Amino acid sequence: MKREYSVKLLPNGVRLVWAPLPGRRSVSVGIWVSVGGRDESPELSGASHFLEHLVFKGTHRRTTYQIKEDVEGKGGSLNAFTGEEYTCFLAKTTAAHFRGTFDVLADMVTGATLRTEDLEKERTVILEEIKMTQDQPGQLVDEILCEVLWDGHALGRPIAGTLKTVGAMTREQIVGFRDRYYRQPHLTVSAAGDIDLIQLSREVLRAFARPPRSAPGVQRRLFSGSAATSRVRSLNKKTEQTHLCLGMHALPKDHPDELPLDLLNVVLGGNMSSRLFNEVREERGLAYDIGSSVRRYTETGAFIISAGVDGRKAPEAVGVVLKELSKIATTDVGPDELRRAKDFYLGQLDLGLENTMNLMLWAGESVLSSRSNRTLAQIRRRVEAIRPHDLKRVAARLFRTQALRLALVGPDASRLASEIRPKLSL
Repeated sequence: MKREYSVKLLPNGVRLVWAPLPGRRSVSVGIWVSVGGRDESPELSGASHFLEHLVFKGTHRRTTYQIKEDVEGKGGSLNAFTGEEYTCFLAKTTAAHFRGTFDVLADMVTGATLRTEDLEKERTVILEEIKMTQDQPGQLVDEILCEVLWDGHALGRPIAGTLKTVGAMTREQIVGFRDRYYRQPHLTVSAAGDIDLIQLSREVLRAFARPPRSAPGVQRRLFSGSAATSRVRSLNKKTEQTHLCLGMHALPKDHPDELPLDLLNVVLGGNMSSRLFNEVREERGLAYDIGSSVRRYTETGAFIISAGVDGRKAPEAVGVVLKELSKIATTDVGPDELRRAKDFYLGQLDLGLENTMNLMLWAGESVLSSRSNRTLAQIRRRVEAIRPHDLKRVAARLFRTQALRLALVGPDASRLASEIRPKLSL
């Protein structure tokens, strides 16, 4: 089954992404705003996330309860998330209730009242959310690694902001942020499932008026290099485990080597058959959980390995990880292992895109990332064309000891950092 999507720029300035999925009874839809955490000034760090919360608190046409009831009362679901480069408001509903559900989403994006009393209540909620992250070492160590990787840049700041910035943010600042960005041409609507293009276009044209004659652009400062004086950062914290993140700068969005990097991720730490899982957990018992991930932004990216270990075993665990990175950068992956990685990658993509929500998110994110209109067949051809030397070439480029960054959180993190630091300078 082809799962293609088409892109159309409507007369009102909204970009439309349509991904029909015949045979489904549901429609998933998202309204994307092309602004995120990296587009905020230091004093407004967390504004996108704050605004994401606030639009659920009521509009000029609906109370917060009516927003929920108008979607959930019809059997649908409603949610939102904030990323570094965009914010997305999304819903899933039956085809029969699409119009009403989309009207709720559009009303939230364009008509939120942002009342002072709601702002103060939600400020408390977000401050508790930030504190909760600080109490979860697995998330906290990731934030610390990002600070090291993108030191001095907005990508190194937490999406939710800090206790200081969220505590000081005013209604005027948030309203100004909304009025600047929550309008065309910063809006993209993606929909997948049981909906035709004519109906979708009609609802988007109805919901959003023509754009203003001039709209301010997003002033995105590109990352050109880190000013970090240290490649290792640690935080002593009373925890049962020592949590560590080892990372390095990687490839930006739409890079020609993005798929070889994805396969490297599968081979190294993408599942329970991966090298890191087998070597660190199964063979040596150094960690309960270990894995890797890839992050991509407009002009930069990262490859990150995360684990939770007994602090006494952290240096050994890092040594094993470094050995596996060196091995894959100098020795070709075997044909059977590469075949399994390709099958896993393509199988996960195929299975995921059977779901209308996943398809909507995949198509929408692809368009916002300036990727071309790619079909599964095109991706499959590119994946099948990858050879062992492609993985080794990309690994050799990225997995260099001088490029490694490390973050540690645990009861003896500072001492462990001093012990591990020399390993990163081999």
